[in-house]
Amino acid sequence: MRILYIHQYFRTPEEGGAIRSYYLAKGLADAGHHVDLLTGYDGKHYKKEFIDGIHVHYLPISYAQDFDFSQRIKAFLRFVMLAILKAAELEKIDVSYISSTPLSTGIIALYLKWKYKIPYFFEVRDLWPEAPIQMKAIRNRWLKHQLYRLERRIYRNAKAIVALSPGSQQHISDIVPKQPVLLIPNMSDCNFFRKAEKNSYHELQFDVMDKFVVSYFGAVGQVNRLSYLLDAAEACKRQMLLEVVFLIAGDGSELASIHQQAKDRQLDNVRFVPYHNKYGLLSLLNITDAAYISFADLPVLRYCSPNKLFDALAAGKLCITNTSGWMQQMLEENQCGFYTDPHRPDDFVKSIAPFVNDRNLLDDYQNNARSLAEREFNRQQQVEKLRSLIEEGELKPVAKAYTLPV
Repeated sequence: MRILYIHQYFRTPEEGGAIRSYYLAKGLADAGHHVDLLTGYDGKHYKKEFIDGIHVHYLPISYAQDFDFSQRIKAFLRFVMLAILKAAELEKIDVSYISSTPLSTGIIALYLKWKYKIPYFFEVRDLWPEAPIQMKAIRNRWLKHQLYRLERRIYRNAKAIVALSPGSQQHISDIVPKQPVLLIPNMSDCNFFRKAEKNSYHELQFDVMDKFVVSYFGAVGQVNRLSYLLDAAEACKRQMLLEVVFLIAGDGSELASIHQQAKDRQLDNVRFVPYHNKYGLLSLLNITDAAYISFADLPVLRYCSPNKLFDALAAGKLCITNTSGWMQQMLEENQCGFYTDPHRPDDFVKSIAPFVNDRNLLDDYQNNARSLAEREFNRQQQVEKLRSLIEEGELKPVAKAYTLPV
């Protein structure tokens, strides 16, 4: 089968970041399918590379985290135009797998279905336009209406929709109740990440010998609201929980601001370390006791399925989320982490203190995290779901359903 895979922000393990599409596309290629993948990159000319069985077509699209809204829209629409033109040059395509965000990738899917009768599956990474509307990036009433219409049209024309979290799955089903919606969450690479004893070399490297390390790794943008992490660090310092240090390994539009805030607040228990690719992340996770998952306090962000959570589970780390919803339910039910109210930083201290003082308790929760990753989120399981969906149209049930509280 010839499969066209479209994801504007495709990344490889060497590049770091969100590499879900790499694993899914590679899984399809390993199953014997011909996979052409269209993506964007910050270059001046089109280029093509053959990466682990995937024919990757890089389209020249300038994009940066600090782009304003109008610049982002231009980048999205340029990708739509170039992707449509490139798809027309490819040999006969049997089916396409389209990943958002942004929602504009759905325009490519609709066009290819209309022009060339190519059926498509649509993957919803984040809920657009709901997320930018709640973030107040989109305020115009007419534009909101048009984007909601586009969202429904994209969903209705798909063979099936792939959601990344139970909350997103339910939200999409409410919009298009007659459409099949499959849950394929982000994945834990249990072969690459493992629970391991701390390496003294890495402890010296990060200057965290005999410390309890809470790490945040990933994007540092408005949606992540890392000021909540600084509040927790300040509460620890105020309450003399000095064993706890916070490491931030990230990149994004808010990094300089967060760095300055930490300096202004004299948070010497907060340290900034270089942003890592997947291989560099191994050393950070080795000396990490707990991973902090941070998002702004918006209802739509309760649906998120962040890559960093699944990497932390695979590495056997205590997981902390400041977002209520399915992540909170999952972590608490499986006793591998906890929820902390971002507006009550003193509660963070109360919740983390038992793990700082009782390493056996910490070890139990970390073992539970690793077991959860192996049982429900291992990479092979998620790849097999997608292969089955594309080849056979089967929607396999998930092992466990997590829901949002009413």
